[in-house]
Amino acid sequence: MSEDVSSPPAAPASAAPPVPADSPGVTGQGGAYAEREANLLAELKKIYDPEIPMNIVDLGLIYGFDWTGDDVVLRMTLTAPGCPVAGILADEIKAALEKVPGVHSAKVDMIWEPPWTPERMSDFAKRQFGYA
Repeated sequence: MSEDVSSPPAAPASAAPPVPADSPGVTGQGGAYAEREANLLAELKKIYDPEIPMNIVDLGLIYGFDWTGDDVVLRMTLTAPGCPVAGILADEIKAALEKVPGVHSAKVDMIWEPPWTPERMSDFAKRQFGYA
């Protein structure tokens, strides 16, 4: 899996901006959902990439959340499109999201644009891997 730690490529007009890995801010509906999204990110920080010893939030794999009532769709990517654990990881993530209070159901939407680069990693992750 690989991520760009420099400037990420420009996102297509239809793509939502990525979630900054170093802040509790998320791309979603904000306001009414901000606390839930912060709780979702806290739960997602417990999930580690099976090939890289770092959680998926600090790796910069989380792009944002879309809400319909109490149902959430997580937009995320992987460090490489051919990741062999994509299905298993998505199931683990879905189960974790559905544990969060205020979430009725969750879906994981794997997207590939903009592609992941090491630049998407949090400052913590960059230091851990020698990028900072």
